[in-house]
Amino acid sequence: MARPRKWRKVCCLPKSNLFGPLNAQIVSADTVLMTVEEYETIRLIDLEGLMQEECAERMGVARTTVQRIYYDARKKLAQSLVSGSVLKIEGGDYKLCDRSEQAYSCGRCRRHRHGNNVVYS
Repeated sequence: MARPRKWRKVCCLPKSNLFGPLNAQIVSADTVLMTVEEYETIRLIDLEGLMQEECAERMGVARTTVQRIYYDARKKLAQSLVSGSVLKIEGGDYKLCDRSEQAYSCGRCRRHRHGNNVVYS
């Protein structure tokens, strides 16, 4: 029996989940699907500049898991850019951080970490 998948912690969902060329026809065969946790690794590593270890800690998974998710996400981004395909972000094995957990700021949610205290603005 396979081991159950571990839920990845995600700070917030993307504002928009569909990206691509302005003149693209949305055809499911040409659409590249990215999971929410793949989006989160791109956000944490590339946008916030975290190391994979820090990203893994925030998402509640092993560094090797983050490394695999990040590799898959970058491959999908490249595929979408090079082929001119629509990129759609949806699904995956994730749970949104709730207010009782120590959360980090993603710039769009109202959770900010200050030392060991969580402040909600």
